[in-house]
Parts: sequence; C-alpha cells; structure tokens
Amino acid sequence: KIINRANERGIDSQALAEEFIRAFDEDMAILGLKKPTFEPRATEYIAQIIAINERLIDRGLAYASAGDVYYSVDQFPGYLKLSKRTMEEMQAGARIAPGEQKRNPMDFALWKAAKSGEPSWASPWGPGRPGWHIECSAMSSALLGETFDIHGGGRDLIFPHHENEIAQSEGASGKPFVKYWLHNGFVNVNQEKMSKSLGNFFTIRDILKKYDPEVVRFFILTAHYRSPIDFSDQHLEDARLGLSRFYEALNGADEVLSRFPVPKQVPCPTLKGDEREVFDRIEMLDERFAEAMNDDFNTALAIGHLFDAVRGVNRIVAENRFEECPLALAVLNDARRKLVTLGEVLGLFASEPAAWLERQKGAGLSSMGIAAAEIESLIAQRLQARKGRDFARADAIRNDLASRGIELLDDKEGTSWKVK
Repeated sequence: KIINRANERGIDSQALAEEFIRAFDEDMAILGLKKPTFEPRATEYIAQIIAINERLIDRGLAYASAGDVYYSVDQFPGYLKLSKRTMEEMQAGARIAPGEQKRNPMDFALWKAAKSGEPSWASPWGPGRPGWHIECSAMSSALLGETFDIHGGGRDLIFPHHENEIAQSEGASGKPFVKYWLHNGFVNVNQEKMSKSLGNFFTIRDILKKYDPEVVRFFILTAHYRSPIDFSDQHLEDARLGLSRFYEALNGADEVLSRFPVPKQVPCPTLKGDEREVFDRIEMLDERFAEAMNDDFNTALAIGHLFDAVRGVNRIVAENRFEECPLALAVLNDARRKLVTLGEVLGLFASEPAAWLERQKGAGLSSMGIAAAEIESLIAQRLQARKGRDFARADAIRNDLASRGIELLDDKEGTSWKVK
C-alpha cells in the first residue's frame, strides 16, 4: 500500500513512510503514550531478513522460485495453531495468483523479486524486497531475542500475519516464539465497523478537535482491550462526564484537605451508618485494582473499582465529619493518594483537578454558545430573586441553565456551576 500510494503521489516510498510515522508519533504523544524503547525500520534489517530466509531454506522450510522465496507451510507442523484453523478449510479458498511460482496456494512470500517502480535490495536470489511477515520476525528476534513474552496487535492480524510470524520465527530458531498474545478488538463507529467504504472513517486528529486527549484515553480504557470499541459522540460525551466525576471528586478532596491538617492520630469514637464499609473499601482499593489488571489487563473493571472509590470520597466529603471524626480525614487523604497513584498506571488524573475542570468548562461553553460571564450574571440574578423570595424566578433561571447544559451547585459557600 505504501508503494502504491507513493507512486500515485509521485514521491519516494521512504518519504511517504516518514510522513506517516511522524504523524503517528505526534498523535501518540498527544494521547500521552510513552515512546517505545525501539522503533525499528524494516529497511534497516535487510541483512537479518536475508539471513533468516537462508536458514529457513537450509532447514527445508522455504524454497526459492524465479527470484521469489516462499515459506512451505506444509513443512511446519504447527502452522495455524494460533488461529485454530485447519489446512483443509484454508486450502478450499486458496488460489495461486498469476506470476506466482508457489508449490502450494497457502505458501507465503518471504522475499519478492524486484519490480519496476518498487524499492529493491541485492540478495542471493537476485534483487528484490522482503515479504510483509518476515520483516517482523527479523526485527523482533534482533531486538527482543528468539523468544519473548508479549506480542500485541489487532484481531485482524491473527491470520495471516501472526500465524506466519510464528512459522518463520519458530522454523528458524527451533524455539517457542511468544508466550502471550494480546489481540485488541475492532474499532466501530455508531455500531458499524469503521471503513472508508461506509464513509465513517476518521482519525485520532479528527476526534481531538472535539475532545480532550485524556477523555479519549479514558474512553478507550473503559472497554476491555479484546472487545470491540464503539466510537460515537454519545460514548465520548459519556467518557467526558465520567472523567469529570474523578476530577470533581479529587477537587472536592483537595478543598477539604486544604482546610484541615491530616492528623497523626485518627480516632473516631463512633461511625455512622455504613462508614466502616466505605472506609474498608477504600483501604482495599489497591488490591482490587491489581486483581483487575492481573485479569488480562481488565482496565474496564479496574476503572470500575476507581469509580467505587470516587463514590466513597464524595460520601466522606458530603458527611463533613472531619472535626468529630479525624479518621474520615485520614481516609479521604488516603483515597485521594490512591486515586492519583492508580490513575498514573493508566495514564490518567495527572492534571491539577481545579485547572482541568476549568478547561472543561471553557471547552464545553465554546461548543454550547454560552459565555461564563452570562452564567455568572444569571447566578447573581438568581441570588437576588431568592433573597426577594421570588422562588419561581430563581427556579426559572436554574431550569433555563439546565436546559442549556449548565448545572448549578448550591452549598453554604454559595453557588458554583459546571457543564453537565
């Protein structure tokens, strides 16, 4: 695809590849992904690719044919063990394309003879370029060794790509290739598979024009990585509201902790209602979070446990028993610390809560066509109406703002607001 696109644009394929790599790196940085330790390019591993191909030929697992090199799948007993398919069902639809010199329709290319308009390198079989699958075997073995722990990729790569990687790598080394395979689900848009043909194709940059990067990251983490993920404005808006709940809880905890010093001794003569259960669940948060992450990286369940802690934080703040029950203050401080520490594991909650909430206010208002000054003016009018016991007018202002997506929050300090 790179070669064809470069030819269409009349540019070098390497220049086009660099363009895509640069855009990808920029998008990943915006989403807060850490850079990988290695970012290999297949063109820098031609010697290793040729060496693996020669080893496979020497072992009777591959053969040269008219400048091409093919892997002989019927010589590798473990072929299709990852995808759990059978050779019979695969052979039923297999065909040899015109110009291919395969012995078996299922055999796949390790090296392709040079064609006009395509990049090529010298090899024992004549000038050509690597097949798609062999590049990954060469780079992974050079950088990670012949056996490594975790290999990831989309579900659509299980066959043929990952299946062929196993055949190449294990055929060349005689050792197990990978211990654990992590395959992520497909991306859907409004419950349909994303594709250009359906006209529902978009990029990360398209999404980031409308949503904060942390909202997008949070949204992705709320689904298990093996499950399909359904992008829609409603789901992203739900993610924004969910993430806001975390920052609101952290901000509420910060406001309390700024007013009360956390005591070294934390006696609490009596506990009200289910306070003990709330405190105990916060104490167990680390263990429950770790259990979820150890269960096949179940980020959805892990975030569910964090939400449970948020409910606990909100309950403690609302009870406001910090003077009579210093233990509540100590638990609140512990809950805040745990939320931030565990959030860091997921790349979340790194912003200062008050600042993050203000940014969301601004972003929300710009899309709603209402200014903060107008909201503050209406809040002031509502206050005057309440002082004058004109409660109908006060309720009308609240309802008007609510219909425009603004929620008013009354407490003894006054009235604040947030974007719903």
